[in-house]
Amino acid sequence: MKTELLGGISARKFLRDYWQKKPLLVRKALRDFVPLLTRDELIGLACRDDAQSRLITQKNGEWRVRAGPFAARAFSRLPERQWTLLVQDVNHFLPSARNLLLKFRFIPHSRLDDLMISYAPQGGGVGPHFDSYDVFLLQGMGCRYWQISAQRDKTLVAEAPLKLLRDFRPEQEWLLEPGDMLYLPPGYAHYGVAKDPCMTYSIGFRAPSYQELVTQFLVYLQDHTVIKGMYRDPDIRLHSNPGRISREMLSQVNAALTNIKWGRDDVKRFTGMYLTEPKPHVFFTPPSHPMPREEFANEVRKGKLRLNLKSRMLYRGKSIFLNGEVYTAGPSALRVLEKLADRLALPDMEELDEEALALLYQWYLYDHVEIELVAGSKP
Repeated sequence: MKTELLGGISARKFLRDYWQKKPLLVRKALRDFVPLLTRDELIGLACRDDAQSRLITQKNGEWRVRAGPFAARAFSRLPERQWTLLVQDVNHFLPSARNLLLKFRFIPHSRLDDLMISYAPQGGGVGPHFDSYDVFLLQGMGCRYWQISAQRDKTLVAEAPLKLLRDFRPEQEWLLEPGDMLYLPPGYAHYGVAKDPCMTYSIGFRAPSYQELVTQFLVYLQDHTVIKGMYRDPDIRLHSNPGRISREMLSQVNAALTNIKWGRDDVKRFTGMYLTEPKPHVFFTPPSHPMPREEFANEVRKGKLRLNLKSRMLYRGKSIFLNGEVYTAGPSALRVLEKLADRLALPDMEELDEEALALLYQWYLYDHVEIELVAGSKP
């Protein structure tokens, strides 16, 4: 099925011909796009302790980067040109941001990172650079001038506070207006400069390095492996060179290490736990006055349950992964929980599986899911 979001091509064609292969410019991807928040509301997020934000300024060719949280008065002291405010994980704060991300559900949730929103006055930008992840750059208010390049030279400016390309050679360029969108695969060099006060929505899809995966898998094995026994040498011989590690010691250590075993189930459990693990700055606050279980069940049946905006949920086989933890459930409960993982919310349902209800109520007490009693889209 063709979609306006992708310029009239189908999601299948986009994944086949563009995803991780080449850029795609879409004019009026969201023809009637309504900004999710104002400049001042974005600044308000940047002042919060639980938000990740950066302020990037440029003066006389010199770049400076400051990390939030910020005091609101700091923004009244900024010049009229050449600065950028970046706020990560806006989808943790705005239901409308989650709704925007759901437009990209033709890509698995396991690859989704976050929605970052930037504001810049005229001339603002973060310099020529490249990202290691896939990104959709959706233009909100104002206009931004983009240059991109498939160049292989990725040499960076030495000692710069940002990862800036030393020799950026643009090959294509466009002016993006409200509702326009540019997709860039990993490693594509790009440079965006605000033509006038503007906001850009960056929908990023992470791709962890193999080194990161292996490192974290070793941590997983450390927590889930028990090797019995201890080093013994009752028949040790007299050594004339006590500083030398003996062949017998190396053999015994090697034998112990060969006892480290893992299989596909370990890989599945690790992958689900790793991909749903909350970022270090994310915390959950259990309800101070939780509703009784029966009242909770009634609200769930009415279709009012949704994942906490900060929660990440995936599944595979009989395993459900939520915020770094793994749960198992029977077939009936799985059908309910899989809907929640796919849609990030549950529809109306007359019958609610008891096993699923028990897990959902437990997650509600942990603040991993919530009942949407009052609709709202502003922080």
